[in-house]
Amino acid sequence: MGKSFNELSGNLKALIKDLNSDAHNARSFKEEHYNNMKMSMDPQKESRPHVTITISMSEATYSIDTGERLKGSLGPDEKYVIRWLKKSGVIDNLKEMWKEVSKKDKNS
Repeated sequence: MGKSFNELSGNLKALIKDLNSDAHNARSFKEEHYNNMKMSMDPQKESRPHVTITISMSEATYSIDTGERLKGSLGPDEKYVIRWLKKSGVIDNLKEMWKEVSKKDKNS
């Protein structure tokens, strides 16, 4: 079985923290900004395979197939999400989650 939203969100947060750990960014980086990061998938709102990511007050939906942003904006945090989507295994986990979410939606 693939990873949960919570695990994937934790992986994204770890990537963001790692990318901001250099001496230049370390002083201004606010890790708590990412404490309430959320991921979701809602086949009723968007029929294409997607993941919606919420960071603080910003929200954006990305295609699982192409990685392109479908709607919304994460501002400067978007570069982290795009980099995360390109990491090995992330898209496969998201596709597996999409299958499960879609199956549950059809059975409701």
